[in-house]
Amino acid sequence: MREKLEQTLERFDELERQLASPEVLADSQRVASVARERGALARLATKYRRFKELNAAIAETRALAADGDPEMRELAEAELHRLREQREAVWNELLDLTTGGEDFARTRCMLEIRAGTGGEEAALFARDLFEMYRHYADRRGWKAEVLDMHPTELGGFKEVILGIEGEGAYRELRYESGGHRVQRVPETEAKGRIHTSLATVVVLAEPEDVEVELKPEDYRIDLFSASGPGGQHVNKTTSAVRLTHYATGIVVSCQDERSQHKNRAKALRILKSRIYERLRAEKEAERAHQRRTLAGSGDRSERIRTYNFPENRVTDHRINQSWYQLDSILAGNLEPVIEALIEFDRQEQRSLLGDLE
Repeated sequence: MREKLEQTLERFDELERQLASPEVLADSQRVASVARERGALARLATKYRRFKELNAAIAETRALAADGDPEMRELAEAELHRLREQREAVWNELLDLTTGGEDFARTRCMLEIRAGTGGEEAALFARDLFEMYRHYADRRGWKAEVLDMHPTELGGFKEVILGIEGEGAYRELRYESGGHRVQRVPETEAKGRIHTSLATVVVLAEPEDVEVELKPEDYRIDLFSASGPGGQHVNKTTSAVRLTHYATGIVVSCQDERSQHKNRAKALRILKSRIYERLRAEKEAERAHQRRTLAGSGDRSERIRTYNFPENRVTDHRINQSWYQLDSILAGNLEPVIEALIEFDRQEQRSLLGDLE
């Protein structure tokens, strides 16, 4: 973590130098991008800079405390106590800021929700999850935007992608990645039997343009007619867009908008996020042995949570905790679950940090 904090401070200092550079100032788009990235790092970088200043002050004061003069030693020891209390407080604030991974400060992310095993019931559950996250975004004051959706005839979703923007959005929602299981009696079940269905959620941090630069020659564009449930055409024009990234083979399609231009812009956002996520996952794999993470990979086999309707229960299997308020949670009251996951992650980080010196 110290290495990551050092890198963050170095990057922050570099961004400040860029904002003073005539070359950067001459490009308004680049200025805006650099300013956004600097703003995202500012709280953590300035807090870590303060931590380093306190560490330096403690070292100097400790040297004074070793002085042979009794009066000087007494003053220095009192100052040491005060500085150490300040450092402890700053360190706790740093922990809170960094809990949630290296992308904790990002204000934009995407939720990809896909129906899994269970047919139409799984698609209806995917819709329930979509509504849960949309209502939670409203409660948090975040902006939520549908980037793409593939509805079914009964009102469910085969897949839906939701873009969310707001303070703390990625830090809180990253824990939602993984397999979500529902146990309930479907409306179409005549005998009242409980069915188990699955849906998967993948949460992607949305990078800045400067972090994932895509040139037109880096991907192929295919245009086609958008279609809805049952194959019926949503419109007669070729407004739907499919992008294929040559280097990674990642394919993204978007058809939610009637405008080809808007679909292309949304598809580019999704493609950049998926490329960034692949790069992030590769880095994470290199240091996976250092700590386990609560943020799932989005693998369908990785079940993170169960929603049991007969028992009115939601259980998160990563922390072995249950809440008997399923209706409330599905209505968007996710705070108890998110807070428990963040606290579990926070305590894990504390145990790995060791000495503050």
